[in-house]
Amino acid sequence: MEQDRSADRGRPPEKHVAVIFAGGTGERMGGNGRPKQFLEYDGKPVLAYTLDCFQRHGAIDSIILVSLREWIGYCETMVRDYGAEKVAAIVPGGKTGQASIRNGLIKAGEMFDAASIVLIHDGVRPLVDGETLDRAIACTRQNGTAVTVAPAVETILYADGRGIGGIVDRSQCCVARAPQCFRLGDILQAHGRAQADGLEFIDSASLMAHYGHRLYTVNGPLENIKITTMTDFYMFCAMMDARKDPGV
Repeated sequence: MEQDRSADRGRPPEKHVAVIFAGGTGERMGGNGRPKQFLEYDGKPVLAYTLDCFQRHGAIDSIILVSLREWIGYCETMVRDYGAEKVAAIVPGGKTGQASIRNGLIKAGEMFDAASIVLIHDGVRPLVDGETLDRAIACTRQNGTAVTVAPAVETILYADGRGIGGIVDRSQCCVARAPQCFRLGDILQAHGRAQADGLEFIDSASLMAHYGHRLYTVNGPLENIKITTMTDFYMFCAMMDARKDPGV
């Protein structure tokens, strides 16, 4: 149900703020000491490609970047080198992904109005496109939430611990992607409640659903993958190679 926004009348126009979290240590990448968001394709870090998507999009007003504390200096240099002028702040992450996102949102809350739309995105999802950002912003403006999804393209099985418990109709399933978008005041309030309750959630959508927010979806491309393993990184490199060759 759409909330009454009459109290927001007279405030400055809403801003569209991306909170990009890149606080992971890359433990599933093989332990080479370099976090996955800083692996390079064609001499450029994965995170820089992600920032480019938001830097180039005309509707994005500002970016809050959440980084591992010991890599903040590297991020500052990267932002300068690749012209990510919309990065308004770089803040340290927390002990968990949820804590890292909360740190970014708190900084956004210090800088922008509660009615602003915040797009929460993984630093290791560098293949998001502008059309997805457009749909996410429009859906959030209308409904208060927008969770990017992609259709399930493989058979989904339910395993009950003793074998296959059933086959799920994949036409009724989708895969959660990013960005996940909300009104800044709403998501900050939900994070505050989760912190007070001592609860951890796998992502922002799960957190918001737990506290009673209805989630709306927008479709995004299948290639908007999250780089979690080296296999994912090789897939990203292959897709970038294909973009260079118009004959592919």
